[in-house]
Amino acid sequence: MSAPAESAPPRAGAVHEPDLRHHGDAEVRGGEAGLTDLAVNVRTGTPPAWLKSRIAASLDGLAAYPDGTAARCAVAARHGLPVERVLLTSGAAEAFVLLARAVRARRPVVVHPQFTEPEAALRDAGHSVGRVLLDARDGFRLDPAAVPDDADLVVVGNPTNPTSVLHPAGVLGALARPGRTLVVDEAFMDAVPGERESLAGRKDLPGLVVLRSLTKTWGLAGLRIGYVLAAPEILAELARAQPLWPVSSPALVAAEACCEPAALAEAEAAAVRIAADREHLLARLGEFGGITVCGPAEGPFVLIGLPAAAAVRTGLRARGFAVRRGDTFPGLGPDWLRLAVRDRATTDRFTAALADVLDEQA
Repeated sequence: MSAPAESAPPRAGAVHEPDLRHHGDAEVRGGEAGLTDLAVNVRTGTPPAWLKSRIAASLDGLAAYPDGTAARCAVAARHGLPVERVLLTSGAAEAFVLLARAVRARRPVVVHPQFTEPEAALRDAGHSVGRVLLDARDGFRLDPAAVPDDADLVVVGNPTNPTSVLHPAGVLGALARPGRTLVVDEAFMDAVPGERESLAGRKDLPGLVVLRSLTKTWGLAGLRIGYVLAAPEILAELARAQPLWPVSSPALVAAEACCEPAALAEAEAAAVRIAADREHLLARLGEFGGITVCGPAEGPFVLIGLPAAAAVRTGLRARGFAVRRGDTFPGLGPDWLRLAVRDRATTDRFTAALADVLDEQA
């Protein structure tokens, strides 16, 4: 659980039109030497050596066109699904583009604050996108009644980036209905111990589409590998919108490797460590007056609210720490920052720098 806030949380609202194309990597791209990255949610120390070796070994086969059969089977087995319910993609971001292009939606709705690419992809495809803005005063919890009844495409993250809220599976399941496509972005679910509240293995919910990414836990953002789990008829529509051979052979090898029992055990152990490191971060943040911590946080990142967050972000950068600005997420504003969970020593260095910045601004 997060430490109780000592001040009222900043009011979340759409007071400006955020930059949907801004992502955490912009905070560190071309950054200063020695900058500690708390802006990108990729697990540190990855990819592990065994995975790099598997990927490197695949390079001898680059002359052949990619064949995703083994990787699809591995993903299907990992989730207890038939292979017909698996579509491999060039990262979860490609899946959002495919959905925007292939799903015939009259009233798409995105639940915010969350990852902004789903809305950006829908807008690029010519859709008029509605927003359901969750409230900081409610801990950014989702009430299914807030989603319009006539919304025929609904997108929600779980756990949600950037709030780190893990919505109950029953709450999300209540959004499913005939005639609606329910897209649940589970890009960070493998960072949740036990992957509780996941809908990835469900076949009983009409119109359910679950997105997964292998780039966060395994440090494969540069390789681009993810997948979609859905009914075969939905995946057939998405596949028609894909180019030929959309996933490279090295990425296919990575997908297969990351679904093996030993890899799943390693990911679970990492999720447990992240949870412990997150509790340490939350405890240290709880020592500051005037900082609101969104919680309970369940992802590998936390969202905090504090006055003059932009100036704090600048001050932290001057002290060697990059953090993610929050004002580019619909439903947030200039008083929010997202922090990636790191090891305890890094957290202690970060909170010492944060204390210096806040003292300087006092």
